[in-house]
Amino acid sequence: MPMRLSGLMSGMDTESVIEQLVAVKRTKVDDAKKAQTKLQWKQDAWKTLNAKIRKLYDGAISNMRFESSYMKKTTSVSNSSVVSVITGEGAMNSVQSLKVKQMAQSGYLTGERIDEGFEVKADTKLLALGIDTSSNSKIRVTVGGEEKEIDLGGATTVGELVQTFRDAGLNASFDTKNQRFYLASKDTGVANDFSVSAVNAAGLDALEKLGLNYVDDGIKAQYQQVIDSRDETLQGRLDGRLAELTSERTRLQGLLEAKRDILKSGDIKDAFSGYDLDSKDPAELQKIMDHAQELYDSDHEKYAALEDWGGSWNNLSGRLSNIESQLTIGVDGSVEGLSQKVTDSITGEVDAMISAYQAAVNGASGAVKNQASDAVIELNGVEYTDSRNTFDINGLTMTINSVTKDDETVTLTTKDDTDGIYDMIKNFFKEYNELINEMDKLYNADAARGYEPLTSEEKEAMSDSEVEEWEKKIKDSLLRRDSTLGTVSTAIKQLMMSGVSVNGKQMYLSDFGIETLSYFTAAKNEKNAYHIDGDADDVNTSGNADKLRSMIADDPQTVVDFFVGLSRNLYSELTDRMARTDYSSSYTVYEDIRMKSEYDSYTSKIKDLEKKLADYEDKWYAKFADMETAMAKMQKSASAVTALLGG
Repeated sequence: MPMRLSGLMSGMDTESVIEQLVAVKRTKVDDAKKAQTKLQWKQDAWKTLNAKIRKLYDGAISNMRFESSYMKKTTSVSNSSVVSVITGEGAMNSVQSLKVKQMAQSGYLTGERIDEGFEVKADTKLLALGIDTSSNSKIRVTVGGEEKEIDLGGATTVGELVQTFRDAGLNASFDTKNQRFYLASKDTGVANDFSVSAVNAAGLDALEKLGLNYVDDGIKAQYQQVIDSRDETLQGRLDGRLAELTSERTRLQGLLEAKRDILKSGDIKDAFSGYDLDSKDPAELQKIMDHAQELYDSDHEKYAALEDWGGSWNNLSGRLSNIESQLTIGVDGSVEGLSQKVTDSITGEVDAMISAYQAAVNGASGAVKNQASDAVIELNGVEYTDSRNTFDINGLTMTINSVTKDDETVTLTTKDDTDGIYDMIKNFFKEYNELINEMDKLYNADAARGYEPLTSEEKEAMSDSEVEEWEKKIKDSLLRRDSTLGTVSTAIKQLMMSGVSVNGKQMYLSDFGIETLSYFTAAKNEKNAYHIDGDADDVNTSGNADKLRSMIADDPQTVVDFFVGLSRNLYSELTDRMARTDYSSSYTVYEDIRMKSEYDSYTSKIKDLEKKLADYEDKWYAKFADMETAMAKMQKSASAVTALLGG
């Protein structure tokens, strides 16, 4: 804003004069701002009310227009400590007998306490427990029929082993306080049970040191099978070792032949013409290697192919000799079988494993394994089995909590849930009454004549509580006698009063003991609220006969047909009222699009008015500035004349 210096020559308070001149036009700006503020408050009021209408529409009204919502049943249990029941929509009215024979359990292994004389922790290595990497300790974890072999290396820590068990599909932990491993299947039921067994004698020894060795019928059968098939196992090991050594011998022989081919090619061939390159005599082979080294030392470039030739030849020969020492070789150089030393070694390993397994089968185990079990119930004389403790049978979800004792029979009684249907209808009227009372309160609000939104200057002259009370007076009256509100409210009320045709008979809410209070009894703005006779929570009608509950018990279909019809009528009416138009959005009963357009128009109008006001104010400042300039010139001229006259 430019700096203005006015009234210096005239002595007039031009600021006050101009302020009074523009005051009328400033009123136009303030009026436009107040109208926009009032419109915004009205939009907010409608948004709040529309949300309540939408809540009733999407919730209770939408739900109650389907017969399935009334198909509520309940099941009472003679002994709730044995079983709890959830009643589904498909359950039949019935009285059934139940016996619980067995609970479903998960498999659980409690390890034997590890007593090494020191505290075993998560970072303790298995080596400290006597499990060495070189021992080739292998165990097998079977979970739900799926097997996984685990190599127990000495560098593995207790914590890493726990994670390995978890990766195999178990719940696992090591309790440092009790110095025990704990393993459990993740789910109940026989199909989800697990086992931990040894793959070899070293694995069995490792399980002993970990406190995880146990022998149940399944493990005994597994170990006994290995014992009974000792000869087949031994022969398999011998055949496998023979095949392994033979294959490696053939590979190494091929590599040596490739080395000899190097000596038989090109210029190198001539340099070895005096040697028997096919000889297997160690002395002759040493001469060949020595000569190769001499040639390479004499000329690296020419004999580059011989670099480190002797070393690699010697390495291959040594490895081949080691393998052939484990084999029986015929005169013609063919493999006849394993050496007696290897055969004895493998036989010893197998016999050691058999001996360890035999001891495990006959001896007591340190760990304790609780086998998993399925749940077994007998319902109406028919036995059912499940891996869980929950049974879904003919619409009932039964969760068993304990086994029935002796010959106890638990009775399950399924019947229509009268209270459930009653509560659903009661809750609908609670929401409806809150909405219709709110609509009546807004429509019948007191007028707020003479009250307009306050300007900033007006607010400064009032206390905060006075401002709040002033604005509340305006906001409470925003929807007073609103035509849209009146139309929607009237449409809903008429539908509630018009009734529904049930089996050719027109029925009304009053037929079910549901009516509004008399005009003189009902509180202000609650004259269109409905009250249920016999409702214990309603002080106005709690003493009347409970007609609704009786009809639900005696003639539930009529109740269902009536309220389904009433809800569908309300839903259809509100669907039409909330349909999208050029002036309103979808699911909106008021003209929100039009109101937003009006709000935006006010924004443009206020901007134009403020510009005109500024221009008008500048015009008057310019006029007074010109007057001051003219007066200054006149004063200057007068002073000059006075000076000439000798004044």
